Amino acid sequence: MVYVFMANGTEEIESLTVVDLLRRVGIDVLTVSITGEKIIKGARGIEIVCDKLLDEIDNDADCLVLPGGMPGTTNLEKCGVLMDMVRAQNEKKKLVAAICAAPTILGHIGLLKEHKACCYPNMEGELDCREVTYSNVTVSDNIITSRGLGTAIDFSLTITELLTNKATSDSLASKIVYNK
Repeated sequence: MVYVFMANGTEEIESLTVVDLLRRVGIDVLTVSITGEKIIKGARGIEIVCDKLLDEIDNDADCLVLPGGMPGTTNLEKCGVLMDMVRAQNEKKKLVAAICAAPTILGHIGLLKEHKACCYPNMEGELDCREVTYSNVTVSDNIITSRGLGTAIDFSLTITELLTNKATSDSLASKIVYNK
């Protein structure tokens, strides 16, 4: 199971690309609103109906995904229950994935100190990580980070590969006419 967390101000493409691509290969994915309402309004004003509310899910996912966007990233970070889930997921060495501004959340809560990470340009100072990278996607142990909307497909394909295998990810890329 993969949870993609949604808040008002979440970047729509960064969140929904993950949902779309993972579902195409049969991975169970739920969008989870942290607002207490199933409908969130994204960074571009698009309303998204989430599958679940935060208090309706358990703490046993294969991957937690934090999309970027503003003020979505700030809203995600302010959610104490979510931050506790992210810390617990990391302690279990299960996948934690964040894109755009959201990797800074992982830096702020101290999860990147021993990791390589990337994020949206000019926010690197907030990562508090072992090494900043400038690749589209960085995988460091159980932490996956990515730079922004333009890297959302790479980010999603990386999550797909780590949850399945390279052949599945490569096949998905081919089916969506994407050159890795």
